Amino acid sequence: MRYLITGGAGFIGSHLTEHLLERGHEVVALDNLSTGTLDNLAGVREHPGFRFVRGSVTDSAAVEACMAGVDAVFHLAAAVGVFTILDKTLESLRTNLHGAETMLDAALRHDVPILVASTSEIYGKNTADGLTEDADRIIGSPLKNRWSYAEAKALDETFAYLYAVEHGLRTVIVRPFNTVGPRQTGRYGMVVPRFVKQALAGEPITVFGDGQQTRCFCHVHDVVPALVALLSDETAYSKVFNLGSTEQTTIAQLAERVISATGSSSTIAKVPYEEAYGDGYEDMQRRIPDCTRALEQIGFAPSRTLDDIIAAVVADQQGS
Repeated sequence: MRYLITGGAGFIGSHLTEHLLERGHEVVALDNLSTGTLDNLAGVREHPGFRFVRGSVTDSAAVEACMAGVDAVFHLAAAVGVFTILDKTLESLRTNLHGAETMLDAALRHDVPILVASTSEIYGKNTADGLTEDADRIIGSPLKNRWSYAEAKALDETFAYLYAVEHGLRTVIVRPFNTVGPRQTGRYGMVVPRFVKQALAGEPITVFGDGQQTRCFCHVHDVVPALVALLSDETAYSKVFNLGSTEQTTIAQLAERVISATGSSSTIAKVPYEEAYGDGYEDMQRRIPDCTRALEQIGFAPSRTLDDIIAAVVADQQGS
């Protein structure tokens, strides 16, 4: 098969590209390189089944040029990362909204199935233990930049659902919960690679807030096969799936585990949210997924632990 991956030079997109090529498929990767990098694709640039196109998902001409002969689409491209959203809120909003609509329109014209990557952020302040796909959204004020990413992604999901209901487009929606692994950068706010970089440099590990926020982290190599399985399963169309681990840790505990794994002399420095992100920033104290639906649909069951994830990120940053 020939797949189009938007955001193909990004963290998840590059791993998905490798996964598909290794299984004999062809891949067209579309990326504007705003947060992705060609270094992520260094291992596949010369692969005969691979083609890279630099362009934006908001450019309908660029998207159309990539769609020729494509059998299915993974729409992963988005403005991501806390710092990106806060620093370039309007641009990020436009990318995430218009990009999804452009891709859905193209998939409809070419009659190909499309997987739309959403986010666990759409649950907002809901701190339920085991968030299901039907759980309520609890979102803060629309005038706070912090929630613009969640709002845009929620609308992307609505777009995808309505394209399926009203036009018969074959869509699958996924909500990843903190996907981590090699190639992820801490530059845009991702916590594990940021902690590892600080630990390896012997710098203080900066924990924002009180460090008691609870999260679950899932290895990209557990997530990528699930993306492929879901888009390949016709009975998954028009549904939404959480993808994540249920191994819980606080951010303070994560910092301690990174220090232990690296043998670092780093100390932990707690930084108020206002200092890190500006006035009025709101965080979630708890975000734990219930992935029963994905388990029942495709047998999704992450096998890699948080220690495995930390070790993989450490090895990646050390170049080993």
